[in-house]
Amino acid sequence: MEKISFVIPCYNSEHTVADVIGRVITTVQNHGGYDYEVVCVNDYSKDGTIDVLRKLAKENKKIKVLSFSRNFGQHSALMAGFNYVTGDIVMCLDDDGQNPPEEMFRLIDKLKEGYDLVSAKYSKKKHSLFRNFGSKVSSLMSDFLVGKPKDIDLNSFYVFRRFVLDEVIKYKNAYPFVHGLILRVTRNMANVEIDHQERAEGHSGYNFKKLFGLWMNGFTAFSEKPLRMSTFAGMICAMIGFIFGIYVIIRKILHPEVLAGYSSNMAVLLLIGGLMMFFLGLIGEYIGRIYICINNAPQFALKDMINIDEDEEKKNNK
Repeated sequence: MEKISFVIPCYNSEHTVADVIGRVITTVQNHGGYDYEVVCVNDYSKDGTIDVLRKLAKENKKIKVLSFSRNFGQHSALMAGFNYVTGDIVMCLDDDGQNPPEEMFRLIDKLKEGYDLVSAKYSKKKHSLFRNFGSKVSSLMSDFLVGKPKDIDLNSFYVFRRFVLDEVIKYKNAYPFVHGLILRVTRNMANVEIDHQERAEGHSGYNFKKLFGLWMNGFTAFSEKPLRMSTFAGMICAMIGFIFGIYVIIRKILHPEVLAGYSSNMAVLLLIGGLMMFFLGLIGEYIGRIYICINNAPQFALKDMINIDEDEEKKNNK
């Protein structure tokens, strides 16, 4: 019997996570033919999420709980969960009920057609305007930097095969970007159209700071294209400066009475100076992250584990 491992990152979801887990288990049991486990990763929630998870895990040994010592972010939570799953198929979904668990077997049936990953595709997302904007930027970044097929949507509700997970968890650095890691392994993907649900309660845990950090993870950890862009921009600026210099010399020869333009010079200096500062900052970001990775900054730190077998714990502590 195949086993499905569900990985659910949890953050401030004490009022929704129990319902999501209950719907997941009910859907698997009603369908039949599969064993299951639910791995919940508490990302240092500030409410009573961990108490709810402890209660559920006590009632059902197939619910496993990992709890962080501080907030590491959704993608680190996913990576933690990936390191402790034992299933043949891995499914990720959110803790807020916006990913309908009742649709899981539509994704799994599509996976059985020979794909390595199948993700939900939403005709209309029920996120806030800001979160939709962030998702769009992340999608464009994945297209450009890590080669995501343009006709594929990657969302937070997806299922993939075990061999993909085995490759993804080889990444041990402090700045995971899960979609980028998956795209390093495979591009054999498909979408299934699914209705996005309204959020039952609360609001998204993502703010601008967290989204910006996620974008920087994608920019700096999975592609050298930003550095190539800086080289190309430098070449373009140098070429424009050279052409402008020739123009100034010719104009001075033909029209010696024309005074040099202070405003135009300042505009050019500000443009070039701004570009230089931007790309120096980008290079500094690369260097800073390399330094942090060399110093073995943790991808996540576990404070507590519930219903984790000793063999699994030993395997991940090697």
